[in-house]
Amino acid sequence: MTVIEQISVGLGDRSYPVLIGPDLLVMADKYLADLIVKKQVVIISDTIIGPIYQNSLAKAIMPICDRVEILQVPAGETSKSLSVLDKVCNDILNIGIDRNTVLIALGGGVVGDLVGFVSAVLLRGTQYIQIPTSLLAQVDSSVGGKTGINAKAGKNLIGAFHQPKLVLADTNLLISLPKRELLAGYAEIVKYGLLGDANFFSWLEDNWSGVLSLDKDKIIYAVKRSCEMKAKIVAADETEKSMRALLNLGHTFAHAFEAVANYDGQLLHGEAVAAGLGLAFDFSVIRKMCAKEDAIRVHNHLLQVGLPDNYASLPAGKAPISVIIEHMKKDKKNISGKLTFVLANKIGSACIVPNISEEEITSFFMAKGVNHV
Repeated sequence: MTVIEQISVGLGDRSYPVLIGPDLLVMADKYLADLIVKKQVVIISDTIIGPIYQNSLAKAIMPICDRVEILQVPAGETSKSLSVLDKVCNDILNIGIDRNTVLIALGGGVVGDLVGFVSAVLLRGTQYIQIPTSLLAQVDSSVGGKTGINAKAGKNLIGAFHQPKLVLADTNLLISLPKRELLAGYAEIVKYGLLGDANFFSWLEDNWSGVLSLDKDKIIYAVKRSCEMKAKIVAADETEKSMRALLNLGHTFAHAFEAVANYDGQLLHGEAVAAGLGLAFDFSVIRKMCAKEDAIRVHNHLLQVGLPDNYASLPAGKAPISVIIEHMKKDKKNISGKLTFVLANKIGSACIVPNISEEEITSFFMAKGVNHV
């Protein structure tokens, strides 16, 4: 019998469990029964995931519900927008709800971020549950209560901290993912080893093939360890006043690359993160914070699994350095107009570095062979 792993995101009276294992979706009534007070649920998914899983979820929870409604949004990053937010909010209000209605985010990171934000602002706060269907969402975006949408100025600049009541990470749902989506999620798993657990990174170097082939024990361990690390950081710094920013290792680069690529699908978030991780270690080496040997290990691992490890291999790789930096200047971590990066002391140890100048980043990119200033 498969054991369902459980961790807790410890936030006092807002604490909630993250359940990890197979077949959680078809047994959702067992885990949701105590949370559905009014017995009214609205499932929000997208046009790819919805047709695959929404009916199975609705069937599973029907015994504990009087009313189940289903909504879909277009698949892809463009759904993290004001226009889609407006439509979803009005569609839910037209259904007729109150603050005891439970929203369920059934999908990847886009759906989870969008539905979480809808839940935060609708009726000034409703309850929601995360059922992440992508590897990236299971190990990262579904946990921690960061919700939001993108603005023209940059990624995730409109949002709120709003915690779910429960996260169900059903590892069986990963079977339907294309290899590219699995790899994108794997980049976030690598991030956790690099920022705070060198032994976990070593384990990934030895077991990455099993994780990506969805070996039952290996994928459950990888998801669990990632969630454990995130839960610990979130419990200590829920609203990112300090150490939660460590979760953004590689992301100052990544978010800028995504903005250049216009969120149109040519660059997945995890692909941008992978390149950002490689560059974060390179930048750390140049700043004499980190040994070159560690950066080489990071690059070798990313390339071995099939992820990008640098700027030039991305769709953003032809963009002028000045354009990349303009997007970096909109990063939420920046203080008083100065860039802030999360960099590495070594594999397994990251730190927050403020007051980095545009000139230093420009020099770094040029040292990496990027000359289109």
